[in-house]
Amino acid sequence: MKLTRLSDIRRKELRRAAVIVMRREGAAGTTLEKVAIEAGASKGILLHYFRNKQELFEQAMREANLALRNRVAERMKRAETPFQRLWAVIDENLGENAYKAPNGHAWLSLCAEAPREPQLARIQKVIHARMHSNLMSGLVPLMGKPDAKRLALSLSALIDGLWVKLGIGDTTVSSRMALDMAYRFLEVSLPEEAMEVMPGASEKPA
Repeated sequence: MKLTRLSDIRRKELRRAAVIVMRREGAAGTTLEKVAIEAGASKGILLHYFRNKQELFEQAMREANLALRNRVAERMKRAETPFQRLWAVIDENLGENAYKAPNGHAWLSLCAEAPREPQLARIQKVIHARMHSNLMSGLVPLMGKPDAKRLALSLSALIDGLWVKLGIGDTTVSSRMALDMAYRFLEVSLPEEAMEVMPGASEKPA
């Protein structure tokens, strides 16, 4: 059992190294050799844990999404209102913890591989389905289900669009600006009585 735990730790270290390299180099520039160097390991060790570059990409995508998924889940548990549940999803996707240029570069690089790699496409589909479900859990109590579904799709498109801009190197939209865009969109999309002051802010954006 101890050997299994050590193996799991090593595999996680290698996945994290792959994410770091992809943040810096993009998927096209990420090689097994670069990941091995980042992890302080040999290419042979890397191939012991991952059969090829495609499997490494798959695990890197899972690793890159894991921290975000956990933060969203924890925020949603603490939320006291449907709006706070909704905002937890938006804030964790566009807040400063996640919405950074290196993360955008890595994310867009992995997405670009999805059309050629069915497993990456499946993981991406799961990630989007989870976001949609989380958004719906906040929206449905605030409006009818059909309207909630449309708004959830619109919010997903807004978030994805902002991440695409970030991924191609356009840093003109800061995390704060992205959050303000999302909040203003909610102001014109939700019933007035459903709106709350942006969590973490002393007042609504000017």
